[in-house]
Amino acid sequence: MKVKILVVLMTTALCCIWTPSQAAGEQSSETNNTLDRTTLPIKEPSYQAIIELDARNAKAPARFEVKPPEKAPNIVIVLIDDMGFGQSSAFGGPVKMPTIEKLAANGLKYNRFHTTALCSPTRTALLTGYNHHSNNAGAIMETATAFPGNTGIRPQTITPMAEVLRMNGYSTAAFGKYHETPPWESSVSGPFDRWPTHSGFDKFYGFIGGETNQWHPMVYDGTTRVFPDLNNSNYHFTTDMTNQAIAWMNTQQSLTPDKPFFMYFATGATHAPHHAPKEFIAKYKGKFSEGWDKLREETLVKQKQLGVVPENTVLAPKPADIKDWDRLTADEKRLFERQMEVFAGFGEHTDHEVGRLITALQERGELDNTLIFYIAGDNGASAEGGMIGAFNEAAYFNAVPETLDIQLKKINELGSDHAYNHFAAGWAVAGNAPFTWTKQIASNFGGTRNGMVVHWPAGIKAKNEVRSQFHHVIDIAPTVYQAVGIPVPKSVNGIEQRPIEGVSMNYSFDDAKASDTRKTQYFEMIGNRGIYHDGWFAGTIHKAPWEAKPRHPLTEDVWELYNVNEDFSQANNLADKNPEKLAELQKLFMDEAVKYKVLPIDDRSIERLDPAIAGRPDLMNGRTSLTLYEGATGIPENAFINVKNTSFTITADVDVPANGSGVLIAQGGDFGGWTFYMKDGKPSYTYNWLGMEQFNITAKRKVVAGKHTLKFDFAYDGGRGAGGTGSIFLDDKKIGEGKIAKTHSNTFGIDETADVGVDQNTPVNPAYKGKSKFTGKIKKVTVETFPAKE
Repeated sequence: MKVKILVVLMTTALCCIWTPSQAAGEQSSETNNTLDRTTLPIKEPSYQAIIELDARNAKAPARFEVKPPEKAPNIVIVLIDDMGFGQSSAFGGPVKMPTIEKLAANGLKYNRFHTTALCSPTRTALLTGYNHHSNNAGAIMETATAFPGNTGIRPQTITPMAEVLRMNGYSTAAFGKYHETPPWESSVSGPFDRWPTHSGFDKFYGFIGGETNQWHPMVYDGTTRVFPDLNNSNYHFTTDMTNQAIAWMNTQQSLTPDKPFFMYFATGATHAPHHAPKEFIAKYKGKFSEGWDKLREETLVKQKQLGVVPENTVLAPKPADIKDWDRLTADEKRLFERQMEVFAGFGEHTDHEVGRLITALQERGELDNTLIFYIAGDNGASAEGGMIGAFNEAAYFNAVPETLDIQLKKINELGSDHAYNHFAAGWAVAGNAPFTWTKQIASNFGGTRNGMVVHWPAGIKAKNEVRSQFHHVIDIAPTVYQAVGIPVPKSVNGIEQRPIEGVSMNYSFDDAKASDTRKTQYFEMIGNRGIYHDGWFAGTIHKAPWEAKPRHPLTEDVWELYNVNEDFSQANNLADKNPEKLAELQKLFMDEAVKYKVLPIDDRSIERLDPAIAGRPDLMNGRTSLTLYEGATGIPENAFINVKNTSFTITADVDVPANGSGVLIAQGGDFGGWTFYMKDGKPSYTYNWLGMEQFNITAKRKVVAGKHTLKFDFAYDGGRGAGGTGSIFLDDKKIGEGKIAKTHSNTFGIDETADVGVDQNTPVNPAYKGKSKFTGKIKKVTVETFPAKE
């Protein structure tokens, strides 16, 4: 004990007699302009001990605070979803978008800017400055696999741009679509490391999946599920997220006017479902009666007038599967016209909301020193609606073709909350004019070329000009870093960072003729792959979005070759004329594929929605039984036990009141799902098949008040998407039975959940809409799965 006391006294004595070499309280000589920003977080300065006893006689050191470099701009990235190169009016398209046009008139248009051909991969690349496979985001999060390059887990050696800016003194916020969170990390169990608020954003308001119902969205504020004012008949998510973004920005500027901010404004629009206010849809009545072939031609003419394509550009041939408009039936034309009217209204409404955000920036006096990237699409326009489009897009993801008759019967509901609609592939091809292909096709610029406008009056002298340097979405982050005046970090939280893979675009701001700094870029998505190098492009179409299977084995794919310096639209295939150049680029692709973890290529698409097939983590981890309790709500499909393509039972221990009603457990919503519930004292089960058919099984008698065990048993017929027999039991006695003819094979919907005691968001069965809360008490609900009978 004496030794211990002696040590303390000696330490204290040494502290008291230490004489500082500089005046007490003097701050480290480092300032915010001389800080070492290559290591994050930036190390705070050390202070020498103070020997003055009385605080009144001492000078306190200046508070250490990391601030951005002087005059660092605000950063705003606007990212529209699923919009093709030829859809925005700023790039010759039919969708009127005055906001992006105004920004372009005072800024720059980039006509050779590229994305990855799909949602999640583009977003991870955009927000980090690294290729999508480097981010382990080879495809969307919901199809992650076990292979490096596709695991869905961003490596620690890559730090998101938002976190870099935050650690350099910025306020940061994200609004809208995220789609970078692995599905098995989307529940209350976390971890939340790859949610927006753990990836550099101080504020997040939006959805974390790939799409959402604009009228009834699945919204999170941070990591907490919230329910917007859905009873407001004028509610629309794009309007809601804009209100949230403006409110955040106004408050941030009020409280800290000298602190710059980074805002990521990523709309769910114009991804399906195509939901738009009626007044915006009405603007386009009759505008598309001449069809998609004529629209392609008109778009190219306008593109030449605007100078966003060279004068010698020709329309590349459309895919052979896309019918000529003049060969369609009158009914086909009537349906397809309406689909495009809805989409165009959706697009204009989205730009209108972006316009409100820009106006707010102007009103705060922040517009001039805000570097804005307005990117019209995270990939090409989507052909995932198939040849005739879809009233319910979930049909595509469950490999169920809709008929023309089904859609015609509901044509007046397109765009409303009664539809989950997507347009026909012909409009996607037209929307990517002058190119051939669409979203998912990474091997053609129709899938990866997106128009971009850059606006920064304080930093860019040139106005209303076009830039044609070849660039990729990974080039945004280094462009931001250079504009802010900070380096790419070498170490973050003690972890050495990979060298950044993007290159800055700043050199092109005031020099239209500057030589490209990006010489090479690989592309790959679900087997569609290509390579750009020094003005040449080689690629292969492995599988079209509407095709069930790849065209060839990977080793037998047919490659194409284009001189894209001379052939803007990739209309002239030179593969036969220049096999040496093709072979050179094919080898280069393989070199880049090895370098960036593209291999092995997995060309499965919808099948990979099943974690067991894909080989990715599953929160259930092979469990065949899940017990839940009252209050378990908002459970995403990827975090819930999989009851698709299998037999299962649902057992609920409940205390039922007289004439008990409400949901015991439900999964899904308006456009597909199932629910085990009570109505007027009778247990019932409803299977909602894609919003097209509803199978109901109701007990033959009521349940008397008291404690009971209610069970639903489903004996599956076998196969995928097949039917089966459902039975309802009361205290082990069968009281109801019925046939369910078909089921979902792959998904119930990205923005619907499983809930106990209530059916949140949209109802599986409209019969209990607004009255889904169970009137009794639920002790527990157990869901068990069993192998289907052979």
